[in-house]
Amino acid sequence: MAKSNIYAGVAGYVGRADQVGMVGVFSRAAGAETWTHPISEHETYTVHVHPIDPNVVFAGTKDGVYRSTDKGKSFRRTNFPGARQIWSFLVDSENPKLVYAGGSPISIYRSEDTGETWKEMPDPGMPDRAVMPFACRVMRMAQHPKKPATIFAALEVNGVMSTNNYAESWTDRSKDLLRLAEKPNLKSKIVSNTYNEGMLDGHAIAINPADPDGVIFAARMGLFQTHDGGETWQDMEVGRYSPTTYGRDIKVGADGKTLYAALSVAAASKDGGVYSSTDKGQTWSRYDRVQVHGTIMSVAPHAKDPNRMAIGARYEGEIYGTEDGGATWEALTLPAGVKDIYSLAIS
Repeated sequence: MAKSNIYAGVAGYVGRADQVGMVGVFSRAAGAETWTHPISEHETYTVHVHPIDPNVVFAGTKDGVYRSTDKGKSFRRTNFPGARQIWSFLVDSENPKLVYAGGSPISIYRSEDTGETWKEMPDPGMPDRAVMPFACRVMRMAQHPKKPATIFAALEVNGVMSTNNYAESWTDRSKDLLRLAEKPNLKSKIVSNTYNEGMLDGHAIAINPADPDGVIFAARMGLFQTHDGGETWQDMEVGRYSPTTYGRDIKVGADGKTLYAALSVAAASKDGGVYSSTDKGQTWSRYDRVQVHGTIMSVAPHAKDPNRMAIGARYEGEIYGTEDGGATWEALTLPAGVKDIYSLAIS
């Protein structure tokens, strides 16, 4: 990945209190052979490169939002209210100064100055449906390509919500996910008191510009799609193409039409793969050519170059990158002592 700047968000616990690893943001400049560690004191759950200005990199941490303006060489805490965990970012497609951040417990923040200052938006008011050992998280947000006021958010563990007024208020979009959870093959209960848990266990959400009304939700039980704003959801039955179906991430490539999904066995597993679709998710094929040793947590396509991508697996600091559309891959392993990669970004 000689051409790319690479950023990794690391949280070193994942339920293993006896195995504390390094945390924070790791950064690797284009052409560099080693990683730097510009944030080392805070668990970091997401990293996000500004799509218009790649000098700007956002980090969502246990202590709110940190920001770099020098391609990850250094980060500073922004003017962010409180110490909320931040798990996701979205830069508005029409106004590059407008940025959203998703928190835990469920909360939305908005910045109108490219992330220098932040305002907490009204409480989305989502019901608690599955009591977990952690507070529910806004894991990912996706904006409608033609209606920028419309944003969908994937919730771990609480399904999907959406707004049509730039995050001023939100609507629950999980009712039909609960209907699907009644199917025997979509029931899953690990730590809560409900078999709805698996369908509510949202990790990512994406909208393909080639199919602007098609919203794809990646959850524990697979990939699910809606074409009516979340009123109804359909199982995309990705298991027809992949032996693993635990959906951890889904992204749209730089070409604006190719979908990339991270599919693994479970939250804690030793296997996984990245699958791509060029027909709006109707069919999928294996994209990566590596064997990871942990759940793939993040797929990071380059914003402008469809040939560049990085993927990160949960354990052992595993990161792989390609610059030729997935034909060949380079290992970019993080330093020893890194336990859990949560998020990658490249520019």
